[in-house]
Amino acid sequence: MELIVASAIGVMTAGGLYLVLRLRTFPVILGMSLLTYAVNVFLFASGRLTIGAPPILSDDITTYTDPLPQALVLTAIVISFGMTAVVVMISLGAFLGSDDDHVDDQPQDTKAEQQS
Repeated sequence: MELIVASAIGVMTAGGLYLVLRLRTFPVILGMSLLTYAVNVFLFASGRLTIGAPPILSDDITTYTDPLPQALVLTAIVISFGMTAVVVMISLGAFLGSDDDHVDDQPQDTKAEQQS
């Protein structure tokens, strides 16, 4: 099970990095989301991968999971949702302002180009 989770984290990280390095805004947003998912799965896996174990230790329980990574992942999901909404709105404003969604475009002065 650990191999499957580690492979999933690696594939999500590789896909996220590939998409972040693209030159359009939408793939960059998707890449950031994939990287966020990879980090969330990594944090969740750091609390032990056990099935059906409670997060609270009591006298009759021998195996349990750590509740701290679960709380961190829940907080990270909420924060990443908010940041994704902010980035989408910023990129939408940039697209509507320049009619182009390239990440690295430089603004061009059309009057200077027409005079020379």
